[in-house]
Amino acid sequence: MKAKIKAGIIGTGFIGPAHIEAVRRLEFVEVIALAQNGEESARIKAEQLGVPLAYGDYKDLLRNPDIEVVHNCTPNHLHNQINREIIEAGKHVLSEKPLAMSSSESSELLALARKHGVVHGVNFNYRQYPMMKQLAEMVKQEEFGRINAVHGSYLQDWLLYETDYNWRLDDKTGGRSRAIADIGSHWCDTVQYVTGKKIKQVFADLWTVHPIRKKPVSQAITFGVSKGEQISKYEDIPVHTEDYASVLIRFDDGSKGAFTVSQVSAGRKNALSFELNGSRKSAYWKQEEPASLWIGHRDRFNEVLMADPALFLEEARPSIHHPGGHTEGWPDSVKNMMLQYYTFIREGKDPLKDKANFATFEDGHLSMCIMEAILKSHKDECWVQVQQ
Repeated sequence: MKAKIKAGIIGTGFIGPAHIEAVRRLEFVEVIALAQNGEESARIKAEQLGVPLAYGDYKDLLRNPDIEVVHNCTPNHLHNQINREIIEAGKHVLSEKPLAMSSSESSELLALARKHGVVHGVNFNYRQYPMMKQLAEMVKQEEFGRINAVHGSYLQDWLLYETDYNWRLDDKTGGRSRAIADIGSHWCDTVQYVTGKKIKQVFADLWTVHPIRKKPVSQAITFGVSKGEQISKYEDIPVHTEDYASVLIRFDDGSKGAFTVSQVSAGRKNALSFELNGSRKSAYWKQEEPASLWIGHRDRFNEVLMADPALFLEEARPSIHHPGGHTEGWPDSVKNMMLQYYTFIREGKDPLKDKANFATFEDGHLSMCIMEAILKSHKDECWVQVQQ
């Protein structure tokens, strides 16, 4: 039996354990190590997650010759440097987004990954939902006709109150953009994937709803329950990144669209949704009900397609792993991302020649370019071309 691919995880906040759980669902991959700041905290986390090796310094993990793949699950400001070191260590790399802190950095990372011939991926997992594979194939087969317009939103409420605080609010660690970079990037990647179009121009309006936030003296947890009534000590922190944004978009084929992102929309937990309006029919999908796709018609009854391998197009069928009615959700989309990424490695495919069925550093770089165009558009109050 062929030995399992051995992986290491750097960063154990919200997303690191999600990577570990998803990878463990693959029979041919084994997570053998994790790294985070400090030997003691790394050891405790490794014991909690059942990972054999713990490193208090990620550089030690990179020196382990048994590790073939490294996942970068650290805060945003560390992505560029650690991704670079992973590549230079000769390891395959799977990074969280954003790929880097600027498009110049992401461009250099893409070039470096190509130079070293490593398999490079970015965890844009929403495109990995079975229904997104089905929808992309339906678009490709022109079931909707010409896609004229695309619109939607990605809404959350975990930063609604001025007492909500997280490291992402600090532009030094989170970057110059927050709502766009954090969740708008997922919306853009998913829509570009299913339509096969690229966003080429943007016109944006951004808003910092809480320019001053009250940071609890105790550490806040991502997506944690607000406990403002239990905290008596805060410090006022200026915030320079957006809570909310509205963006007009133009695609490379001349079609148009718009999207809104918000992290201050009460009641919206992880509400990514979008609608495609084609010349024949429309489609609407929302992530919080991922197993259904609304299909709209002008001249007959509308439809709802349920995720079911028996109903999927042949090309999309391999993306769904359970019978109809057995809904696959967010953790499954991450698992599907890992499955596509690690299958690419197991089959010995060439990242310079073979097409990947997952988001790569090329997609991560495009995401950075879109984000920078949005920031420039807001600043200059005009349409801005996405520069790659």
